[in-house]
Amino acid sequence: MTFKLCIIAVIFSAANLFAQNNKPTDYLSPQFHKEKRDAFRLKMPKNSVAVFFSNPLRNRANDVDFIFHQDPDYYYLTGYNEPNAVLVLFSEKQTLSDGTSTNEILYVQEKNSRREQWTGIRLGVEGAKKELGFAVVKNGSDFLKAQITFGKFDTILFKEFQNDVRDEKSEAANLYQLISAFKAQIDFDKESNAQNDPAELKTVSPTTSTPVRKTKLDTKSMLNFMAAMREIKTDEEIKLITKAVRISAMGQREIMKAMHPGMSEMEVQGVHEYVYKKYGSEYEGYPSIVGAGNNGCVLHYIENTKLKVENDLVLMDLGAEYHGYTADVTRTIPANGKFSTEQQLIYDLVFQAQEAGIAAVQLGNSFNAPDAAARNVITEGLVRLGIAKSAMDARRFFPHGTSHHIGLDVHDPGTYQAFKPNMIVTVEPGIYIPIGSDCDKKWWGIAVRIEDDILTTTKGPINLSAEAPRSSSEIEKLMLEKSILDSFLLPKLD
Repeated sequence: MTFKLCIIAVIFSAANLFAQNNKPTDYLSPQFHKEKRDAFRLKMPKNSVAVFFSNPLRNRANDVDFIFHQDPDYYYLTGYNEPNAVLVLFSEKQTLSDGTSTNEILYVQEKNSRREQWTGIRLGVEGAKKELGFAVVKNGSDFLKAQITFGKFDTILFKEFQNDVRDEKSEAANLYQLISAFKAQIDFDKESNAQNDPAELKTVSPTTSTPVRKTKLDTKSMLNFMAAMREIKTDEEIKLITKAVRISAMGQREIMKAMHPGMSEMEVQGVHEYVYKKYGSEYEGYPSIVGAGNNGCVLHYIENTKLKVENDLVLMDLGAEYHGYTADVTRTIPANGKFSTEQQLIYDLVFQAQEAGIAAVQLGNSFNAPDAAARNVITEGLVRLGIAKSAMDARRFFPHGTSHHIGLDVHDPGTYQAFKPNMIVTVEPGIYIPIGSDCDKKWWGIAVRIEDDILTTTKGPINLSAEAPRSSSEIEKLMLEKSILDSFLLPKLD
């Protein structure tokens, strides 16, 4: 190589190294993931093996896929954020065919320079060892070779399979093939058809052709173990969730200043999501909900196509996702900056219900306590206003629950028992009065939901999303402020 080419190579390598290092450093640590694997292993029965699969790639249209999102349990235990992968955990150390003794194996998608040119750099075996801290990492093709004798275990833990995995022919050892190989190795299809859950795998002696062991196929315990683990957040997780929640609250603040009757629902959505990106949030935690007027009565309204919000209330349920962890924050505001009499009566009723719900998030209380507290306030208020005739009738105007866990999923798994320290849950009462409801027409089309993300502590609940105003007076006050977006005007298109 000439001196000139050597210089170019050095410059390219330095630039490439800078590009790789010029990224956030506040991801979950390899130690976090290792501790979670160790904690899961302690829950496993003796002489058992647990098999976790990554999420599949999902096709959007023709040769374009949706952005890949890792299976939350898989990410929680590994930190690996690529498809076509398997994690195998053993309850006790096993000696592999090469003499290695280990209690875990990570199988990753193989390095492929041609594929990486199109879809990005892969960690590969050595990268996973270096970046994720695994001692034993293999390519997915090794998993296809039946290197693990599953029949020697008393219990095999895994999740039920879904019919949403394509056979990506261009990818060696793709997820479809990995799952198919696993099913074949445990005789899954035969045993699932022959028995009710839990199925059992009968291993056969090669000399006598008689069953020598029954291996239990367990598709339930893994879900229960992960729910119990994930409902309690570590300090690392709380820091990331708090960041996601604060970013979401900033989005709510900015749209309160920018809102005007001429905006479209989609434009409101865009303001929120721009703020997310500005703060380094990679994605939205779920499809953004922006419902003006009667559209807000549709609980999961995601079309966001109304061209002008006019003088309606605008219900905005959006959450930033930061390093995998998602917020879930909802505010409802008057598009013209001022609540009408009817709008304010409903809004203040929901606010009072939320105050009662948040106060009920106390250690030892039932997970249903916030719902009971909020529902009592709303029921009494709706009857008093003449909108509902009875407590039972009031339920149709408040048809959903009040709380759920958040984390790697916007509806994070949990045991949903009593509150414990370091849970993060929502409190989100709402009232929805669709056009045509059996009440005075003056209430029609009013929809209000207020949702905040609450950390449970020994000192009481902490509202992580408190930076976004909640009371009607605070909202009206902030909406009087100038927005930096007021001067952001684009040329008109014919």
